[in-house]
Amino acid sequence: MSLRHVARAIGSEHEVEDTARAAFGAYGRYWAEAFWVRPHRVPAILRHIDRDGIERVEAAHDAGTGMIFALPHIGNWEVAGTVGHDIGLELLAVAEALPDSDVVDWFIDIRRQLGIDVVLANEPGIMSILGEALDRGAAVALVMDRNVRARGVDVEFFGERTSMPAGAAALGMRHGVPVFPVAAYFKEGRGHRLVVEAPVPMPTSGTVEERIVEGTARIAVALEELIRRAPEQWHIVQPNWPSDRQAP
Repeated sequence: MSLRHVARAIGSEHEVEDTARAAFGAYGRYWAEAFWVRPHRVPAILRHIDRDGIERVEAAHDAGTGMIFALPHIGNWEVAGTVGHDIGLELLAVAEALPDSDVVDWFIDIRRQLGIDVVLANEPGIMSILGEALDRGAAVALVMDRNVRARGVDVEFFGERTSMPAGAAALGMRHGVPVFPVAAYFKEGRGHRLVVEAPVPMPTSGTVEERIVEGTARIAVALEELIRRAPEQWHIVQPNWPSDRQAP
């Protein structure tokens, strides 16, 4: 699966295997950092994070505006929570409801140590919960390059149609808040580089459903750009396109 996904992202056949191997190294680093993190280590994490575009988040926060962070599974996306907490954001993330409740509780605890509150994707009324958070000026983080729920919209992602969660576009338009593409890359040595891009412009014409689909498609393009900057840090190893499910 990693080979298939990397091939879509880089489009260079001779580099695919090396990049996929590197992605597993990045995935290992992600888990090592997850086991290592403790509240008393957060200040050290913050000292080693470069912050590109954080002024966009600070401006929205100063204006009292809620915001959405649309992220790919790249680097260590959870360290973005430490920066959000550091500048005074209330940060709420949606997490996959895994079958093992002990693992879910462990993940929730880790994210809280990083300043992130968690809502599970299968929680009843989740859109209302997220909407209320946005209305009070909070930030909602959505990892979007893999759809973990039955519902989603079809978009083109790296040249092939697949399903992507529509929550970011729907919430962004409904509550009038910016949708920032965000990635937290590993630096070559210690630390991370947080990148916050300009908000994705949402469509203003068409039916609600058409605008949600088009808005999600625009977010998909923004995620492609973030992933192409460091495909060796992109760790999705599950089937993510319909054709993956027919692969040997």
